[in-house]
Amino acid sequence: MAKVICAGLGPGDPDLVSLRAARAIGAARQVAYFRKAGRPGQARRIAAELLHPEAVELAMEYPVTTELPVDGEEYNDALAGFYDDWAERLVALPGEVVVLCEGDPFFYGSFMHLYVRLRGRVELEVIPGIPGMAGCWNATGEPITWGDDVMTVLPGTMPEAELVARMRAADALVVMKTGRNLPKVRRALAAAGRLDAAWLVERGTMPGERVLRLAETDPEDCPYFAIVLVHGHGRRPEVRS
Repeated sequence: MAKVICAGLGPGDPDLVSLRAARAIGAARQVAYFRKAGRPGQARRIAAELLHPEAVELAMEYPVTTELPVDGEEYNDALAGFYDDWAERLVALPGEVVVLCEGDPFFYGSFMHLYVRLRGRVELEVIPGIPGMAGCWNATGEPITWGDDVMTVLPGTMPEAELVARMRAADALVVMKTGRNLPKVRRALAAAGRLDAAWLVERGTMPGERVLRLAETDPEDCPYFAIVLVHGHGRRPEVRS
């Protein structure tokens, strides 16, 4: 039976790849990774120095790359076909293949969609990675949660009214899948009374990292590799001088 190993690469800095993932990547003679058509790929960039010189690379190019509404049938149909096709290709490969995945594979990771298609057909191993949002909140220099804070993670693809309701109820808040959804996310934060406390972290832990208050950014600035954060303010021991 063939074996597929998914190596979680962490938030973007190659130094934050786990030792276990680095060993698996370095030993692999077949390496697959997701990317936009014609681009090197973010996962490929992170793992570049770890790849074995004899490794055969398999670029899995998305048919669509823009985050569309979660109920969009055209978007979902295109991706379903893409994952079906690549699951068949991976099953047909001889021996072992390592699939690279940014962040943690089981937290909004693209590999999840291959995992459910491969389960029971090949031997599977998933190596955890630091989620991208952890790299982003560390970049702000402030703890994301305190005491009994409840952290809410939202995809920016949600309907605006639902974003507002969930943002109002949240203590600490992480909004992923921003990109062209960022103007909607800004409006929702403003309606929820949270915009002034929100941060935008672009390319967290990666070259070109940018950390700034969301309210101070250009409303037309919609970076793809970006996460919005609102820190919690739960109970904590009093600071004594």
